Amino acid sequence: MATIRSAGERGDGIEVLLSDASPYGSRTLVVERDETSSVAYLCGPKGEVHGAVWLANHVPAPETTDLDRLNSELPPVAVRVNTRHPGGRRPLGTLRSLWFEEGDGVALYENDELLAVIPGWADVSRGMPGYSRDAVGESPFAWSLEDAMEALAPRLAKARSYWEWRGSEGSWATFQQFVMGHLDRAVGTAGRFWDAGGGRLPTVGITERPPEGDREHTILSTVGMSCQRMPTVEQYIDRPEAYARVELAVATRGDAREAARLFLWLAQYPWHSVTWLGHGHTAKWYHRPETFPLGSTYNGVIMLAGPSGLPDLSGFTFGGDAVRWLWLVPLTDDELRLSAASGYRALLPRLPADRATRAG
Repeated sequence: MATIRSAGERGDGIEVLLSDASPYGSRTLVVERDETSSVAYLCGPKGEVHGAVWLANHVPAPETTDLDRLNSELPPVAVRVNTRHPGGRRPLGTLRSLWFEEGDGVALYENDELLAVIPGWADVSRGMPGYSRDAVGESPFAWSLEDAMEALAPRLAKARSYWEWRGSEGSWATFQQFVMGHLDRAVGTAGRFWDAGGGRLPTVGITERPPEGDREHTILSTVGMSCQRMPTVEQYIDRPEAYARVELAVATRGDAREAARLFLWLAQYPWHSVTWLGHGHTAKWYHRPETFPLGSTYNGVIMLAGPSGLPDLSGFTFGGDAVRWLWLVPLTDDELRLSAASGYRALLPRLPADRATRAG
C-alpha cells in the first residue's frame, strides 16, 4: 500500500492544497497538485493510502496513460476519453470536506460545488478509486460522479444533516437523555455515570445500574456509541440500518469500576480502527490476562445480542436505525481459540448458561 509524504519530503513540486482529518482521527483527506493535475487521497494514521481519486487535469489530456508519471508517484493524469475537460482546466478553487457520519468516507467540495467522493469502500488496489465530477466513465483513477449521484446524494444529505445536528447546542445532552430514559425503563434505576470518551469523538459515557429486586448483579451500558453509525458495516451486511448502531453492555457481580474498563477498551474502537462490532464477534484482552476486568480466568469477550438471563434492551432507535445492545460475555483463552478456529456458533453451546451474569 502506498504512503503519502508531505511536499517538503518529496521535493518534487507537489503542493498540498488540503489536509483534513476525520472527526474521529482515523482517516485524513489529502489533496495534492502539481502543474499537470490534482488528486485526492484518503489516508490512514500512518499516511497509508486507502482510497485515491483523480480530480482534474491542468494541461491537455494525453491519449494514453503516462506510466512514467505514475511510477514517479506524481498525481495521475486522466486520458482524453476519461475527462470532461480534455483541454485541461484551471487550478482548483476553495476546497472543503464533508465527512460521512461513520468517518470512513469523505466528500470534497470546490467553491461549494461537489467535486469528488471517496467512500469507505474505495480501494485503488481493487480498481475502486472513488468518484470525480470531471471523470467520464470508469478508469483506474476515477469513476464518474454524475453516474453515481442517485446513490450518493442521500448519503451526503444525511452526512450534512448529521454534522449540523451534532454541532448544535444541546445535541449530546438530548441524545444522552433519550438513551438513559430507555435504560431506566428496561433495566432499572441509574447509579453512577462515567466518561469513556477521553475528550475524543465519539463521545461515550458509561451508566451503572446497581442490583435491585431479584437481580443480584450490576448492569453497565455504554451511552453514545449509537449516536453515530459504525464504519464498514455496509461492506458486510445487506441491511446496514439494522446493524450499524450499537451500544455495549455487561453484567457483573464484582466491582463495577473494574468492569467499566471493558468499555474504555472497546467503546471507541470501531471509529478509531475503522471497523464494526456485531453479534458473535470476539476480542482478546490487550493486556496481561491477570488484569482482565472480569477475573483472571478469562482473557477476552464475545459480543452477543440478547443472551439468556439478561434484560431485553431492544426498542431504541436513532436516526431511523434500530440500536442493538451487544452484551460482553467473558471467554477463556481456549474458548477464544475455538471461536477463531470454528466460528462462534461452535462455541455457544459450550458456554455455561449463566456465564453472562456470573463473572466479575
